Amino acid sequence: MATYETLRVEPAPGTKAEDGITCLVLNRPEVMNAMNTQMFVELRAALHTLAYDDGLRVLVVTGAGERAFSTGGDLKQRDGMTDHQWRRQHQLAEEVLLAVKDFPCPVIAAVEGHAHGGGCELALMCDWIVAARTAVFSLPEVRRGIMPGGGGIQNLVRAAGARRAKQLLLTARRFGAEQAAQWNIVTTLVDAGQALATAVAEAREVALAAPMAVHYAKVTASRGGEVDFHSGYALDIAAYNVLVSSQDRLEGVRAFNEKRPPRWSGR
Repeated sequence: MATYETLRVEPAPGTKAEDGITCLVLNRPEVMNAMNTQMFVELRAALHTLAYDDGLRVLVVTGAGERAFSTGGDLKQRDGMTDHQWRRQHQLAEEVLLAVKDFPCPVIAAVEGHAHGGGCELALMCDWIVAARTAVFSLPEVRRGIMPGGGGIQNLVRAAGARRAKQLLLTARRFGAEQAAQWNIVTTLVDAGQALATAVAEAREVALAAPMAVHYAKVTASRGGEVDFHSGYALDIAAYNVLVSSQDRLEGVRAFNEKRPPRWSGR
């Protein structure tokens, strides 16, 4: 795997390469994994490479250390930026966050400690969030003279509803993982220090399924949930019919009848 200054890309703890579960670790623990330009550049490159890894089944995103998943953009670096420099850096961030949202495999966020601003938005871009009960989230941008620009508004509205989203956005209020779970933001609550191990355990469950089926189910759940029922269902059936003609559909039925684990080909 490639090496980076601000990231680690490595097999998930307790897994082998053939398990297809990779950890993408934000690796600036000395600044609570704040995201600078170098990290955005490296995230873009890493996500592009990982998206074309045929052996990858699930990506787990987490932060180095116990203090933070990520506290968002590095405001020390941003201090004094020109409008052009700010917009250019933010364009990189947009590319990274959309690459997470549209990643071909499931992406699970494992959150310990603080997840604020862009760090919170990165977690929200993942397919689901496993968080320690001690984790703390916020979107404080309005108190910095700006607003969330990394998909946080749209994801928060879709998860928690418009009224709750506006309350959290406009007050810049911090909220804990237990509240986040009640508001449908966090998916799985765990004890402190267990977010990554639990995310990897959930990734193992996903990896038991056929890769093509997982991909198309993710796409239709993501896209179909944003349109009316009949349009979403039409998308379901279009994807379903692609899978009917797949080798994995034949293998799945055969393995069930022969009472053995399936051997997926991804085709």
